[in-house]
This record gives sequence, C-alpha cells and structure tokens, in this order.
Amino acid sequence: MTTTNQEQLDSVLSTVRSGFEKSVGRLDEILRIPSVSTDPAFDDEVHRAATWFSDTFREMGFDAEVVTTSGHPVVLATRPAPEGAPTILYYGHYDVQPADPIELWNSPPFEPVIVDTPEGGRIVARGAVDDKGQVMSFVEAFRAWHDAVGDLPVGVTVMLEGEEESGSPSLEEFLSSNQDRLRADVCVVSDTGMWNATTPAITTMLRGMVYIEAVIKGPGHDLHSGMYGGAIANPANVLAGIVAEMHDEEGRVAIPGFYDGVEDPPAEVLERWRTLDFDEAGFIASAEIDAATGGERGRSILERTWSRPTLDVNGIEGGYTGAGAKTIIPSTCMVKISCRLVPGQDPDGIEQALQTFIRDRLPEGFTVSFESHGRNPAVVVPADSPWLAAAMRGLANAYETPAAIIGTGGSIPAVGEIQDRLGIDALLVGFGLDDDRVHSPNEKFDLRCYRGGILSHAAMIAAFAE
Repeated sequence: MTTTNQEQLDSVLSTVRSGFEKSVGRLDEILRIPSVSTDPAFDDEVHRAATWFSDTFREMGFDAEVVTTSGHPVVLATRPAPEGAPTILYYGHYDVQPADPIELWNSPPFEPVIVDTPEGGRIVARGAVDDKGQVMSFVEAFRAWHDAVGDLPVGVTVMLEGEEESGSPSLEEFLSSNQDRLRADVCVVSDTGMWNATTPAITTMLRGMVYIEAVIKGPGHDLHSGMYGGAIANPANVLAGIVAEMHDEEGRVAIPGFYDGVEDPPAEVLERWRTLDFDEAGFIASAEIDAATGGERGRSILERTWSRPTLDVNGIEGGYTGAGAKTIIPSTCMVKISCRLVPGQDPDGIEQALQTFIRDRLPEGFTVSFESHGRNPAVVVPADSPWLAAAMRGLANAYETPAAIIGTGGSIPAVGEIQDRLGIDALLVGFGLDDDRVHSPNEKFDLRCYRGGILSHAAMIAAFAE
C-alpha cells in the first residue's frame, strides 16, 4: 500500500473510532423497526426498514432505491468505481425473525438496550446480529470513508434483501432481472461469525438447505378417541412414526439417496479444523445443555456442523394442545422439516426424496400435501482466491490475531444464487459470536464485535482497491 493510501486508511480508521458512539445510535434506530418478513402483520414495517436503509445510503452519496419484487422489496444502492478500480457487491438482509416467545425476553425485543458485561457493552434486540448489526458494520465503514476522504477507492453495489428469514422466495427473480446492475468482481457477505471474540474468521464452506412443510390428513374430521380409537389410524401417531424412521441408530439420515454425492473434506482440511482450538465445552454450554448427542456418531462437532448433512424437525403440530384433556383422534397433523446440505447434494433431488419417504409410509385413505419453504445448494469458496487474501490483509488492521479459515453450519440462500446467477464468488466475513442467541430471545451483538466489524470492512475496502 502506498504512503498516500495508508494515510487515507489511517484517517478512515480514526474516523470509525471517534464516531463509534454515533454508529451505535444509528444501529439502535434500525433495530427499533420490527421488520419481521414471515408475518404479514409486519409488512408495513418491512417496507419502512427498506426505506430507512435507502435514505441512509443517499445521505452518503449513493444512488439508492427500494426495488419492488413479488414479495418484500430489495434495497439497491450503488456508487461507481474510480477508473481501474474493482466493484464490490455487498449482500445482507434487513428482515428479522419473529420475536416469539415474547415472554422470554428480558426487555422488549424492538426496544434495544445496552447491557454492560465484563467484556464490554452489548446491544440486545431482535436483529442485533442477524443481520442488521452486521449490515450496519459495512454501512458505517462506507460512512467513514465518505466522511474522512469524501470518496471510496472501489465501486460499491449494495443489495439488501427483505426475505432472507422467509426463504428468499423473490431473490432468484430479482437476480435474473438485475444482472447488469449487480455486476461486480466479488461479493462480500456479513452474516456469519468470528472464531472467537478476538479472532476474526472467513467462512469458506456454507451448508445449503431444503425446507418443507407437510400436512397429513386422515379422517374427514376430528374423531372421539373412545369410539374410533383402534379402528381408524391416528394422523398424529402416523406422523410420529414417520419422523422416528428418518434417522437410524447411528444418527444418519435414513432417507434413500440422501447421501448421494456427499464426500468427506480433504484430509488437510480436517487437520486444519483439528488445530483450531475449538472450545467444545463452551459450544455445548452455549446451548444450555450437558452434552452434544445429535448427528452422526463417531464424528467431531465441527465435522457434524460444517461438513455433514442433517435433517431436523423444526415444528410439529396436531390435535388438541390446550389446557386440560380432550380425547380426540385429530383429522390432520403438520410437520416442518429442514435439511442442511453439503457440497455434492442436489436440493431438488433431496426435496423429492423426502416427499416420497413421507408419502410411501401413509396408511390407506390418508393424503399428504407439501409446501416448499425454499431450497438452495451448499457453497464452497476457493481458499486460494486473491479476494480472500485481500480480506485477510484488511482484517489484520483491526485484529492482532490472524483470521481463521472456517466452515459454518448455517445457510444463506443468496450466496449460492449469487454464485449461480452472477458468476462471482462470495467472501463470508462475519462478526457474530456463538452466544449471540441468533433466532432466540435476548439476541445480542457485542459492541466490541460491531466496532471490529466496522474497522475490518473499512480496511478491507483499502485492500480490495489494491
């Protein structure tokens, strides 16, 4: 980096530090908008959050708009590249998970509070880390460049989705319709985590997902369990039996063809994971349970969560669930199932195999209907990418410990779609921690991670410009 460029970066990083309190204030503003994408009751709030981001980008000299889709809108903001400089696409999402169960929150989920801890302050609210806080980390980095230098040394395009938490149903349509506007050299995504609070991480493996909802129907109406029990099959019993067959005694998924195409990571990758100083006890403790007994036997926790496919029941419902007793055979029963996929698995094939597995086990006279809540492939980012090397250099400006190269068990549908539709790789550089309670009550984002994220993104911009 030339002396002039280093001086610019030093000025930008100084601006980040001196303006951090205001950065926290702006994060507080957007966290107060309950942009829950899965509940139609919040549709107006989702649109209000999109407008907030669009206005914010315009304040910093971006061209920005709220783009209508068949579902929730996409925020698209652009700032052209200086001559000869690359263009970086930044992806994130402004929608959040529902706050339920409300009664388990220590404070109202959309009224952010700063909680002091021995490690420093943390902001508690729905969306604090997933993904508003992480989005704001690169937004505030743009602001620091704008305020300190007046320009950015790279072109920037920002795409903020409003449906990530509901399966990204409109994303494929948006990408197909806006390929020219989204052209870039690489995509940066902040929706993942750090290795620990002092060690940043770049995620190079991301699991895909298939999510279905199945409704099993038996008798035409609820039946008296005394009059009909033992004569008419009970949909709740049937569904419980089908779910029980979905795993074998070794924890493997028992859906035929489920493991087709699945391979173990190379030996050198497994060895790298073994040297990561993984805190297994801390990981288990973060789940508030005494042991990690899920998944395939004989494999480490990192293998099970990063490189092996899974099948989980996310919700099951049927019959009488109120207080007291009601002796019925329910007419219908519902289950929601998500499968996390790894490289080599075909999402379409997995979804069909899962539906067939359920359908083949129904008693005579029963029917089943399916609803898909999204499917996307797993993602692998090349470890030798020059963009990854640039990100490593940028992170070194914010953290003393070199970045860890890791996998993750989560899924970000947009990353696979971006690779397929736009033909560019994604850098997954996130700043969350394992104990952030993502999707749970009392979700939080450590302010030290928020500050580190802003500093890191500001420095990565300088590294990308090289």
